[in-house]
Amino acid sequence: MSAASRGLICRLRTLFSIPPFQNPSAQARSTTEASTATAIYSRAFSSQSLAVEEGPDIDGEGGRVIVPKPGVMTPNSKRTGAIAVKCGMTVMWDKWGKKIPATVLWLDDNIVSQVKTVEKEGFFALQVGCGQKKEKHLTKPEVGHFRAQGVPMKRKLREFPVTEDALLPVGTSIGVRHFVPGQYIDVTGISKGKGFQGGMKRHGFAGMPASHGASLSHRSIGSTGQRDAAGRVFKGKKMPGRMGGAQRTVKNVWVYKIDPQRNLMWVKGQVPGATGNFVFLKDAVYKKPDISDLPFPTYFAEEGEESEALVPLIADLGELDPFMAAD
Repeated sequence: MSAASRGLICRLRTLFSIPPFQNPSAQARSTTEASTATAIYSRAFSSQSLAVEEGPDIDGEGGRVIVPKPGVMTPNSKRTGAIAVKCGMTVMWDKWGKKIPATVLWLDDNIVSQVKTVEKEGFFALQVGCGQKKEKHLTKPEVGHFRAQGVPMKRKLREFPVTEDALLPVGTSIGVRHFVPGQYIDVTGISKGKGFQGGMKRHGFAGMPASHGASLSHRSIGSTGQRDAAGRVFKGKKMPGRMGGAQRTVKNVWVYKIDPQRNLMWVKGQVPGATGNFVFLKDAVYKKPDISDLPFPTYFAEEGEESEALVPLIADLGELDPFMAAD
């Protein structure tokens, strides 16, 4: 019998409480160790979070209980992020008449699809799903994952590390009101692929002379090495090659406007990726938002709140006209 078969039989015996043949010394194990082992093996066939020790957020059946309710954010708290679809760019004018180039982002039905805890995975994180996808367009492992968690099929998944006080139960909706107009966020995405490009386009080289002294080498990068010392091209030399198509993060992106009714967000400037690509949003690391303004761990809609009655929210621009202040 192979080692894999013996391990599977041992696990099934523990799950169904079938006592294997043991010598008298092995049967003298304590009841506590046996119950702990049963909980560990049972966790492998369920989607609950394992919790052996009792605590304020742990129930008596070995599963972590997460209550979806507003909390108090501390300076060390870390909220989850969200997944958005890049809809393109536009231009807007604020109340002072200042032109704002903006990117439109759509948070398409974000929900928590999995909770990862210290008891099982060794860290705290939330897996967020975005969009919709038919079962026939998913692989069997993906379908099994969504069914085990009891959530609808999602088009895109992303894991966000969080602190323990920012955990949310599976199925919690994350809308555009998770972010506040006026705050700064970090946006991560896959940049547009440009293919194989030369040194002038890829690295901004000046190129060779345009007329005199250059023959068929106007856009050449020039010399790439030395003679005998060192007699080679150093690693990392900027040369022609594949450009774009890599993950990039734009930090400190300003949130200008949100529309809760349509789950749209307008941010100032550009973000990585082409129109229709997924981008990942989270609170800025460097320009941290005011914790008193952020909904924690996320925004929970009040009872009786109608989405049709919600109006767009715009960042506070103050009462000082920037054009008059310069005079």
